[in-house]
Amino acid sequence: MQSSEERHKSSTRKDRMHIHCHLEPAKTTVVYETYWRFAAERQAIFFKRIEGAAFPWTSDPILEKYKFTNAYRASDRVSQYLIRNVIYQGVSSTKEVFFRIMLFKLFNRIETWKLLKEKFGEITYEDYSFERYDKILSCALDSGRIFSGAYIMPSGTSAFGYRRKHRNILRLVENMMEDDVPARVSEVRSMQQVFEILLDYPMIGEFLAYQLATDINYSEITNFLEMDFVMPGPGARDGIRKCFESLGGLNEAEMIRLMADRQEEEFDNFGLSFKSLWGRPLQLVDCQNLFCEVDKYARLAHPEVPGRSKRKRIKQMYRVNPVPIQYWYPPKWGINMSVCEST
Repeated sequence: MQSSEERHKSSTRKDRMHIHCHLEPAKTTVVYETYWRFAAERQAIFFKRIEGAAFPWTSDPILEKYKFTNAYRASDRVSQYLIRNVIYQGVSSTKEVFFRIMLFKLFNRIETWKLLKEKFGEITYEDYSFERYDKILSCALDSGRIFSGAYIMPSGTSAFGYRRKHRNILRLVENMMEDDVPARVSEVRSMQQVFEILLDYPMIGEFLAYQLATDINYSEITNFLEMDFVMPGPGARDGIRKCFESLGGLNEAEMIRLMADRQEEEFDNFGLSFKSLWGRPLQLVDCQNLFCEVDKYARLAHPEVPGRSKRKRIKQMYRVNPVPIQYWYPPKWGINMSVCEST
């Protein structure tokens, strides 16, 4: 008779054969299963935490020790702050909401936004002044950090001429406002067109343009499905290569879409219980982010699968942030009533 471990291995092999049958000629690695297990466990941690369970919220030693984003991008602390405190607080005109989103996201640091709020009160483009903002940000930079480490932006020196990046960012935002980008993005017919408008500006590469387009789409400026468009970042591309020996002629964006389309089937294939975001399935941006996170996770869980970057360590350790998050999502998603009832 087979042991329970042998039965599990046999079942897993059958699952992978089934996956191959559907994904031919794309071929998966052992990390492919880890992708789905990571997504399910990370989402389980999310719900355990908001339901008041005590730390640690997982028996997975990697997830317990190291920092990973949520399965859903909009559930991360910075995204939650953006949605509740930046997008949906303040003057609601297209111009002012766009200005706030750009100013917040190009620094991507809650403490920097709070500093500006403390100094200026309500943050508006109507009252914006390069000199005043530069003075506050320069002083803050002299004594600490004003940028998030979530992603690296070019300095912008070649485009705007300043040695300090924050000054180039301020000029970048000014250029967008002067070019009437808020109105332009509100009139386009797809998220990809928003992405293309943003990509025309210095300091904004493909990955950042996609992230900003997603952030704008949390607001009422645009109203596109998050299943409309995706642009994989460097980490996601590495995660995809770890999950697949061969993409079989598909590109990375197509592979992300395939994951989003197959999510229910794959959770079932691996016997996983995945608790969605109050009925909202994983979207393209979430599946993209999960590839990036699995790239990191696999450095320790599957060191035999090096990927393209060959990185072997995870830099950021997890530290419990005692400040609670009152979860709240874009109202157009229609899930906030369920969120309130659950929390």
